[in-house]
Amino acid sequence: MAEYDLSGINLPFSLDAENSALGAALLDSSVLGDLIASSLHAEHFFVDVNRRIFEVMVSMYMANNQVDIVTMTDACSRHGIFDTTAEARKYLADLIDRVPSVSTAVKYAGIITEKYMLRSLILASKEIIDVANNSAEPANNIVDFAEQKIYDIGAGVENKTLTHISGIIYDRVRALNDLVRESAANGGKPVMTGASTGFTELDKRIYGLNKSDLIIIAARPGMGKTSFAMNIAVNVSQRLLDKQICVFSLEMSKEQIVSRMLCSEAKISSEVMKTGRIDSEQFGGFMKGADILQKLEIYIDDTPGCNVMNMKSKLRRMNNLGVVIIDYLQLMNSTNNYNGNRVLEISEITRNLKIMAKELNVPVIVLSQLARGPEQRPDKRPLLSDLRDSGSIEQDADIVLFLYRNSYYDKTDPNQNVCECIVAKNRHGETGTIYMGWHGEYTRFYNIDYKVQNGG
Repeated sequence: MAEYDLSGINLPFSLDAENSALGAALLDSSVLGDLIASSLHAEHFFVDVNRRIFEVMVSMYMANNQVDIVTMTDACSRHGIFDTTAEARKYLADLIDRVPSVSTAVKYAGIITEKYMLRSLILASKEIIDVANNSAEPANNIVDFAEQKIYDIGAGVENKTLTHISGIIYDRVRALNDLVRESAANGGKPVMTGASTGFTELDKRIYGLNKSDLIIIAARPGMGKTSFAMNIAVNVSQRLLDKQICVFSLEMSKEQIVSRMLCSEAKISSEVMKTGRIDSEQFGGFMKGADILQKLEIYIDDTPGCNVMNMKSKLRRMNNLGVVIIDYLQLMNSTNNYNGNRVLEISEITRNLKIMAKELNVPVIVLSQLARGPEQRPDKRPLLSDLRDSGSIEQDADIVLFLYRNSYYDKTDPNQNVCECIVAKNRHGETGTIYMGWHGEYTRFYNIDYKVQNGG
């Protein structure tokens, strides 16, 4: 934690919980795995010697070394935690003597973590006060700084300090072990690390929607990028019922967005919402679709001209955020004045969107317009160079998807209902083209067999 003048302030901690957690791990080394699994970290300990002991414990655990009073006495002496071996053994023996119950070690970890959060809140409050008093930054920037500080504490985000590789390696090993178990339970089939988009071939290519990813979906007007994004929103929400899907619609009203979702889910023509012409069977399907959608955790904001700071402020108030969708990039505003230089403005926006994805640790999907380049070429499939206004879109994005329907240009194309999803950039794997079906009448994309369009 950062150092501040905290005279007169007692930082909360529980010596009993710290000692008992360490003592339990010394008595039963399997407890240490439970403590680590409960997200207990060395910096959660307030007492310096306890913090250093836990660091040694984790290091030994990662090396598959036995953790007990004998091995720890030797290790603590070698790491200079105590002046003498006798002093180390006495301290560790005292920890064991103080353990009320090994079975409740995880509860001790919970107390330690809670006290750490309270200390973090006190220190963050002090830092916010100092920044507000002394900074020349605009007030909005300071508010954003304060909100991020509090959000990080609530979300359990660690202080942004240099982290030793051992702790990161442990997290990665544990993540791989989890994936191996999931794959085995799935009959040996690969398991996606991210949330499913609902589109099978796309999921295989990008491994789902992964946390902290900035995903750009770009297309020329009329290709269905808004429909595609809303299809993804519904698909993800139906699979992750406890996660909140947040949609920022800067072009269409929330009523228009929901109307599209309803027609897509009920598989009825979008004209129904304009004309009211619907038979009883269609109306029944419409009401069934409405019942399905109203149970989903989808939130829509149609505030025009929103900027990243506004969005972050609203998203931090969500308690279980899953995916963020923004429609669309070129309608967003910057918090700075670039005197009409749209390239610089878009560059700042995309950079801040990537930072937002990382800070909130969720996938952020952003729709984008394309320049007119494809219209001037015989092959009208988009290229990365067609991204409108700034090369930073390509640079900041983890994944860039282009939607292309040849039937939009060629009305004689036999594959009128086929859409190409071109994975033009993919930090997680290969690029290439996958194929989807398209029902323009219902504004709905769907899975199709790859062999069908190749043979078609």
